[in-house]
Amino acid sequence: MSLRGKLLLALVPLGLALVVVGVVAVRCVSRLGSQSMRILDDNYESVLAAQRMKESVERMDSAALFLLAGHREKALSQIASHRPAFEKQLQVQEGNITEVGEEAATKRLRRAWTDYQLELDAFLTLDDGGTRKQMYFEKLEPAFIVVKNDADTILALNQDAMHRKSKQAQDLSQKTNGLMLGTAAAALLVGVVVSTMVTRRLLRPLGVLSQAVERLGEGDFQARANIAGSDEIALLADRFNTMADHLLEYRGSSLGELLLAQRAAQAAIDSIPDPTLIYTADGAMLNHNDAAEVLYVQNRPQGGSELATDVSIRLGPVLQRVVEHVLQGKGAYVPKSFDEAVSLVLGDGERCLLPRATPVYNAGGRITGATVILQDVTRLRRFDELKNDLVATVAHEFRTPLTSLRMAVHLCLEGAAGEVNEKQADLLHAAREDCARLQMIVDELLDLARIQSGRIELDRRPTPATELIETAVDAERTNAERRAVRLEADTLDVSGDVLADPDRLRLVFSNLLTNAIRHSPTDGIVHVRARIEGNSVRFEVQDQGEGIAKEYQQAIFEKFFRLPGGHSGGAGLGLFITKEIVEAHGGRIGVSSERGKGSTFWFTLPRANKVA
Repeated sequence: MSLRGKLLLALVPLGLALVVVGVVAVRCVSRLGSQSMRILDDNYESVLAAQRMKESVERMDSAALFLLAGHREKALSQIASHRPAFEKQLQVQEGNITEVGEEAATKRLRRAWTDYQLELDAFLTLDDGGTRKQMYFEKLEPAFIVVKNDADTILALNQDAMHRKSKQAQDLSQKTNGLMLGTAAAALLVGVVVSTMVTRRLLRPLGVLSQAVERLGEGDFQARANIAGSDEIALLADRFNTMADHLLEYRGSSLGELLLAQRAAQAAIDSIPDPTLIYTADGAMLNHNDAAEVLYVQNRPQGGSELATDVSIRLGPVLQRVVEHVLQGKGAYVPKSFDEAVSLVLGDGERCLLPRATPVYNAGGRITGATVILQDVTRLRRFDELKNDLVATVAHEFRTPLTSLRMAVHLCLEGAAGEVNEKQADLLHAAREDCARLQMIVDELLDLARIQSGRIELDRRPTPATELIETAVDAERTNAERRAVRLEADTLDVSGDVLADPDRLRLVFSNLLTNAIRHSPTDGIVHVRARIEGNSVRFEVQDQGEGIAKEYQQAIFEKFFRLPGGHSGGAGLGLFITKEIVEAHGGRIGVSSERGKGSTFWFTLPRANKVA
């Protein structure tokens, strides 16, 4: 018998157990279903009929009152529609008598209904208002109450019966649950025990084979798996024994060991889809994989005899820089963005390769080489460009309707569309703040698009550092007063000019001051200061807020990063744009902060008189 057949045989006991459980479950569910149908067949129609009769007779009584009030047409129409409806439901009840006492109650209801109709007909024939009113309270209303009470009696009989039968069904359900649980437990226990015994016997040859494999892995090339039979396991054991014989022969040759190691290493790097190159400690290329061979050789010009092709010329400086980074002990080289990718025009089109490198260590931990992988990021870079273009397009399209929206809200607040009450003014103020926040996000997205596309232009000129700070503080003073925060500027320790674009620097100060004001407590102070630091001027914005945890102090300058649990506001681009602008000026930016002690954001700009 094959291994598949043996495994199927081991599953037979569990299958039988499932069949037994299924049969018991079907029978139990069938019993519960019949009990539920009994409740519906016996009592549900009577309950509905009684409720509808009550509704019809109440509507007819209301019609009599309408007639007393002088609404004759409405009263006659209502009586004409509900009289046959009551009769229809009464016939349904007469045909669905199932409980003790229900037949007598139904006959009483029939007599009461007949009497009520006689009184109603007599009531309708009267023309005198006073006589009609007297007849309603003396005869018609008592007859109505009798009919309603008899219908209530039938309703109560059937509701009590439904409750009693529901209780019986619940008891039956509990018994059924116990029966099913007991049957399932017993069937499962028997099935598991039998299947375990059969499986253990069937898998015993696998244990023998596993022990032989383990011995071979430990270096015992004499290990053999002796398994009788003709199934797949026996065939596998026979092939294992053949492999062990070949390994024993191969083991006798040291050359075989070297060839095996070399082939394994080459197969490992050839399996990498991206071009991979291995360098020695002195920077010479030691090996490369098939993808690198295709990159260099297939794109070599006709008649070329070396790797000094156009591809190698483009990649040479990049590879040299990456390999030197690793061999100098600076650790693995990890690219920071797609901007470090090298674009190559190859036979199959343009490709973008992003270099990354890791050191190769010997047993003593000494660097003996470097492995460079040229990751193909062509599609990823195109997707990134498409994403950036989409963000820029959407942000640009938002500007016009957003401007209209802000203008409309402002006009409404000014009363141009009519007087605005206090609640409406509160809503409009909230809408104006949200529009301003959305405008800030749109501006940040557009600045991001310009930065990423390389279209940001700087008009750098000598500018007094004190002027930059005073302009920035004046621009944010209203915002600070609205939040009850005091701005203090200190420029006594700095003189001279910095080489900067004042328009771009206003955005830098705006982002830093806005964040400082937002995170400062009420009656807090935000200090803005500057001081000379070598050939640069160091600007600082210090707040008294909650501070920033150390693990987030580098990440806050990344795109779309938001502090966990932080204030709602922009899109997480302000500090990233600030960093890009500062670095475009040739400066640096950073933050010093402790939780609960506030934060100090700083950046440097080159001094104008120190720039060659």
